[in-house]
Amino acid sequence: MAADITTVSPSQTALQLQDRVAIVTGGSRGIGKAIALHLASLGAKLVINYNSNSTQADLVVSEINSNSRSQSPRAISFKADVSDPTQVKSLFDAAESAFDSPLYILVNAAGILDSTYSPISSSSTDVFDRMLAVNTRGPYLCCKEAANRLKRGGGGRIICLTSSMVVALTPGFGAYAGSKAAVEAMVKILAKELKGKRITANCIAPGPIATEMFFEGKSEAMVNRAVEQSPLDRLGQPEDVAPLVGFLASDAGEWINGQIVRVNGGYV
Repeated sequence: MAADITTVSPSQTALQLQDRVAIVTGGSRGIGKAIALHLASLGAKLVINYNSNSTQADLVVSEINSNSRSQSPRAISFKADVSDPTQVKSLFDAAESAFDSPLYILVNAAGILDSTYSPISSSSTDVFDRMLAVNTRGPYLCCKEAANRLKRGGGGRIICLTSSMVVALTPGFGAYAGSKAAVEAMVKILAKELKGKRITANCIAPGPIATEMFFEGKSEAMVNRAVEQSPLDRLGQPEDVAPLVGFLASDAGEWINGQIVRVNGGYV
């Protein structure tokens, strides 16, 4: 009787992330959670960063570890405010010491949104400052740390989630779009500054995605308007974004560098 042999093509091998350590900020829920689960399915070891909800982060860790055939943990959670440089350093220290593998991948998925959707003329300065702290300062600090710590010579990946609001320019999203636009500019420059290290840096810019953050503060009419503006007549799902992150994090994605990839179903 012939043996049952599963053939893995070179293209499939190039998408694997076996034992590569990845940090996913904001990995406890929403898009960040979907990304963490997808990277784990490709073989990566995960550090799930969170700032406020340890229960959700631990559930993601438990799901990854329970689906693994390995007896040793494949994922851990770590609390850190990404806007604090000391805590970001501790996050990277934890990633380097948690697994017997180099640190390869950073995914910046942590972010906040002003759920009042106020125009700039009546917006809160405190909310603006907090949004810049998490959405702009956070990725800056994490990218800075990653540029000095990720595996060099091939396989190092920096991926920042921004937003298609940067080009949609929807009223009520001035501070949010501005905070994300700054990250897109920084990442394009970072990709050039990493010349010679074979570490790539890219942004993924989702459109409307059905997450808690998207629905917070929105009326039914606002949600329906987002659906109507989509050529595919639906909101995106976190699982629509995660596979692209997996591709960019893999060896197959090396030639994509310094780019902003808008994942929005044609929304803009």
